[in-house]
Order: sequence, then structure tokens, then C-alpha cells
Amino acid sequence: MVLEPGDSAPAFSLPGAGGETVSLAALKGKKVALYFYPKDDTSGCTKEAIEFNALREKFAKAQTVVVGMSPDSPKSHDKFRDKYALALPLAADENREILSAYGVWVEKSMYGRKYMGVERSTFLIDESGRIARIWRKVKVPGHAEEVLAAAEAL
Repeated sequence: MVLEPGDSAPAFSLPGAGGETVSLAALKGKKVALYFYPKDDTSGCTKEAIEFNALREKFAKAQTVVVGMSPDSPKSHDKFRDKYALALPLAADENREILSAYGVWVEKSMYGRKYMGVERSTFLIDESGRIARIWRKVKVPGHAEEVLAAAEAL
């Protein structure tokens, strides 16, 4: 099943950086910018995290919580957050259940080799838990600003 705007966002409760639990239910009543990224501390993922982190106060003014999710471990998220002074919740979906539920755990291809991986995507979820907007196959430069503009307009 492919998720579309208007659908209920799949619920999740996952371990995160700093020993926290990251849960969609705990964020009910707030907008959530849930971004999926392939791997901690790689160039594109680092740039994306830094861009979202830099705008976190503006997201907060728009009553929006930014959450990053990847298949990395909580320990990997801890190192990533510490290295780049990130203040965003990072959820660890090591078994890829939530990545699959959102349709972002997909077959990819590089140099003719096929493998499974995360399609860089962002879901803007409204206060009632419904998907308001979806960005798939995200290109990092300027993406955080685009998501912020959509959150402010929601």
C-alpha cells in the first residue's frame, strides 16, 4: 500500500538517541516533519540533518516537531547527534518495520547492483495524525526550507 496525503500516518514507538523513546502518539496535537534518511554520518544525510537542525526554532514557532529516522542503531544516532550538535529526535528503526510501513524501504540500484535501502523522503503529519504532504526522492539542498514553508502554511 502506498501512503497518500490524507491517510493516517502509521504509528511508531522506537528507541532514539540519548536513550529516549520517539513515538508518534506522544506528538499528537503537534505537526510532525518526519524525515527518513539512509545512514548516519554520510555526506547527504549529515547535510540534511544540519539543515533541519538549523531551522528547529522556526519549526517550533510553526508548532512542528522534526524527527529523523533511519535503520541505524540508537548508539549510532548518539554519535551522530554528538558529532554535529544535533538537537533533533532521531529514531532507530533497526528492523525496518516503520520504514516499510511508510514505503521508504525500497529496492535501489547503484552501478547495476540492486540492494534494499532507504528512499530519502519526508512526511508532514498534521496535528490529528494524518499525512498532509509527502516528499519522495528528496534532493537535500533547500529541502528543509521547503518543508518549513509547508508546515507554516498548514
